[in-house]
Amino acid sequence: MRTELLKGKKILIVDDEPDVLETLDQLLTMCDVKKASTFEEAEELLEKEEFDIAVLDIMGVDGYKLLELSRKKGMIAVMLTAHALSPANIVKSFKGGAASYLPKDEMVHIPEFLEEVLEAKEKGKHFWWRWLDRWGSYYDKKFGAEWQKDDKEFWERFPYRL
Repeated sequence: MRTELLKGKKILIVDDEPDVLETLDQLLTMCDVKKASTFEEAEELLEKEEFDIAVLDIMGVDGYKLLELSRKKGMIAVMLTAHALSPANIVKSFKGGAASYLPKDEMVHIPEFLEEVLEAKEKGKHFWWRWLDRWGSYYDKKFGAEWQKDDKEFWERFPYRL
């Protein structure tokens, strides 16, 4: 696994589940990780410190509000979720400016996913340039082959198609 781009990066992880915070901290040992388990803790850290990436849960910590705060500071934000895993939240995350939308059941690969986000930034590409390549079949299995039909217009115009 490559981690050159992640080495030394300052990462904020926000999740209300202590085991998720601990697992992500252990997976990102090459980074300077700060953890928050509430919206208030995360908001305070965002106000006081600069981060290269914020990894945000959606449920339990008001992840979309944190996404908005992160984006206002020009920070890369990635959504990582289990309970809010849905096609509608994928679209909402994209439209809200998230750099990616990742399922928690794949968090063991978080270094690789964040590496891809940083690679996109380094190459001047849109953060979602490989998203459907990586996740299309995963969501086909999770939600069925027609998971994009409820927001057909968005997905037809999605510029980073397979």
